[in-house]
Amino acid sequence: MRLNGPTGWCDGVRHCPSPNFNERPDGEVSLLVIHNISLPPAQFATGKVHEFFQNCLDHTEHPYFEGISHLRVSAHFLIERDGAVTQFVSCLDRAWHAGVSLFDGRENCNDFSVGIELEGTDDQAFADAQYAALVTLTRLLLERFAALSVERICGHSDIAPGRKTDPGPCFDWVRYRAALLNEEDAR
Repeated sequence: MRLNGPTGWCDGVRHCPSPNFNERPDGEVSLLVIHNISLPPAQFATGKVHEFFQNCLDHTEHPYFEGISHLRVSAHFLIERDGAVTQFVSCLDRAWHAGVSLFDGRENCNDFSVGIELEGTDDQAFADAQYAALVTLTRLLLERFAALSVERICGHSDIAPGRKTDPGPCFDWVRYRAALLNEEDAR
């Protein structure tokens, strides 16, 4: 995996461009937001997240889909349970993942953040392969964006408290941060 600086796209990952993005107002990336998602809820490897981010999810396939059929959202990346990484939006553009949000006194976190979705739920442990891919991807982002730091990595719940709960209590922040700082293996 390699981040192509001029394009904001990663080489060596699957690309599924989403129409749900626009230009960043200032071109700044200074925050990384970790999320979780599964469609239908708690079902994995369905391909439905890809369809959702590309606005082609058939809302008649599952009752849950009807309630989200009006949403137009995306994230920059999705890391599946097996560690496979898909990119939907260039890191240089604004994905629509954070919604109403606030970090360090600044609103509209989509303006200055990269969003990474982990396939999962709040109440299930994430896979070793996901942590390994997340650490690799995070390191690429830290190298590319000078304003991004380990201290500026948070969960969706941190920037939208009361509205969002992901990545949830099963996400191991200690493990993730330690791996980023080379204190232990990401596996």
